Amino acid sequence: MKNLFDHVSEQCSQLVTKAYSTSFSTATALLAPSVRSHIFNIYGFVRFADEIVDSFHDYDKEQLFKNFERDLAEALEHKISLNPILNSFQYTFHTFNIDYDLVAAFMKSMRMDLTKSTYRSVEEYKEYIYGSADVVGLMCLTVFVEGDKERYTSLKESAMALGSAFQKVNFLRDLKVDFENLGRTYFPNANLEALDEASKQAIIDEIEADFNLGFEGIQKLPATVRLGVYTAYRYYKRLLDRLKNTPPLEIKNSRIRVPNYEKLGLVAQSYFEIKFQRV
Repeated sequence: MKNLFDHVSEQCSQLVTKAYSTSFSTATALLAPSVRSHIFNIYGFVRFADEIVDSFHDYDKEQLFKNFERDLAEALEHKISLNPILNSFQYTFHTFNIDYDLVAAFMKSMRMDLTKSTYRSVEEYKEYIYGSADVVGLMCLTVFVEGDKERYTSLKESAMALGSAFQKVNFLRDLKVDFENLGRTYFPNANLEALDEASKQAIIDEIEADFNLGFEGIQKLPATVRLGVYTAYRYYKRLLDRLKNTPPLEIKNSRIRVPNYEKLGLVAQSYFEIKFQRV
């Protein structure tokens, strides 16, 4: 019956992904079945940790996070958890021998969100990005290469860059929510209360450099996962293009989105580009 519980746990992680991010869920559904459920499992884990620090304002976040840390540690040690999200994550963690240091770095960045609101130096900013985004890219890469250590090493930098790009696009898109609701400013050396076009462009230039390095890695990914990762890349690139063409004041006062019809178009375009080996 443990197999049934594990199946239900994986279904929970998939449900979480679909509920919180239709774009990521769609991209993940384009991965090969052999890895698809594991990416859902990773997303469910990181989503729940992030949800604690970002959303549960009427509850004791510190205590909730401590409980989550404890339950995570027990799940990884005993290879089971009655929390279905942690149960599915521990299964992926052990199946692919994910480096525990990646998990620890992620949890460290999430914990920083409990108390830290401003990142004044580039070093602080890079540390947070590494833990909140780069390591998630590396967890996914571990699954994508299915134990091929040589391939993992060759793609490591590009996977981290792609994770950074996705996270930074989210930061730029969510300026209003992060600053007004959570009191957070992630970009160093940028006055978000007086964001101008030059400051916005500097942020976009940084993100585009990450995207360029990330794209190099996408071209070298196994065929089983290339379409899904490329679709996610195309979506975030389109979102960045929209941000690039949006005045700073509007970015600060609204949440820029990619319409659903455009998302569907991106899936179709990505499919044909991969099929005809243009990527």
